[in-house]
Amino acid sequence: MFRQLINNNTAQDWVYALLAASAFMLLLHILRRLVLHHLERVAKTTDTVIDDFLVEVLSATRILLVAATGVYLGTHFLTLPAALEKFFDRAFITLIILQAGFWANRGLMFWLKHRFSQGEKEDEGARAMTLSLLSFLGRVVVWVLVLLLMLDNLGLNVTALVTSLGIGGIAVALAVQNILGDLFASLSIAIDKPFVIGDFVIVDDLMGSVEHVGLKTTRIRSLGGEQIIFSNNDLLKSRIRNYKRMQERRAVFAIAVTYDTPAEKLEQIAALIQQAIEAQADARFDRAHFKSFGQSSLDFEAVYYVLKPDYNVFMDVQQAINLQLARRFAEHDIKFAFPTQTLYLNRSPSQAKMENPVASKVE
Repeated sequence: MFRQLINNNTAQDWVYALLAASAFMLLLHILRRLVLHHLERVAKTTDTVIDDFLVEVLSATRILLVAATGVYLGTHFLTLPAALEKFFDRAFITLIILQAGFWANRGLMFWLKHRFSQGEKEDEGARAMTLSLLSFLGRVVVWVLVLLLMLDNLGLNVTALVTSLGIGGIAVALAVQNILGDLFASLSIAIDKPFVIGDFVIVDDLMGSVEHVGLKTTRIRSLGGEQIIFSNNDLLKSRIRNYKRMQERRAVFAIAVTYDTPAEKLEQIAALIQQAIEAQADARFDRAHFKSFGQSSLDFEAVYYVLKPDYNVFMDVQQAINLQLARRFAEHDIKFAFPTQTLYLNRSPSQAKMENPVASKVE
């Protein structure tokens, strides 16, 4: 076939083919640079995303594919055997499909980034998580379609191939069902959004901020600094407490006073607690009650709500309440209780005389 190619073309035909291929390569390369330069200049002066989209897509044009296009056009100046001509036709179409895949991939990534870059700052974590998953799935879909089109162009029976892959896929799915379970769990996380990147969550006895949500695992940065990695499937089976979604924090605290506190002062304690809570701008009072008689104290219980979910704000409010109660209790001479035990000894007079005979004689 190659000997026939050489015999069917003169030296002049080869020169014409080389010159045509070189000219087409140079022309396509210059045209690509000029169009990109013009679009980039226009994109800087407009607010629309269409020109930015075109710049991003055209920048994905591969130089090697441009060179292959020049070579293909140059072959039209040669007399090719039928088999070789068919080969070049199929190779050229395959390269065009491959280049279309690069364009589609770059365009899809640009659209997804533009789509998920807009929104409220509070939703930034959710957008980043969804962008990561959709980018991967989008690339998989694009390149699977490109591969099928290329194989179909090369003469393979794609229908039979897909059918055989479907039958074999059942066996593969059974073998990698754990991986597929994590994959579908990641899709569930992306769609339902029980948590997003940046949320502070507690899973069983582990807690931390969500750093990354992948196709198989989710990574959480704990308060101690280490990274905790969960399987997506196991994570969705657990009980997850998402503190980032908390709108306000309910706080319950107890105060104990000594048993020798007079009743009139006990009646004032609930009001003192209420005043201390209501003095805080970020707190809402709920209740305060004399709860019970403890083993060594009189116990009061108070409930209030912190209007912000931030834990540091909650601790600041609780600290301010505690300091104010300490001052007010000191002003009213109310003493905080601490665990104590009082031992009472009940002795008869005869036992007392036997222990102190001198005192008995004096009497």
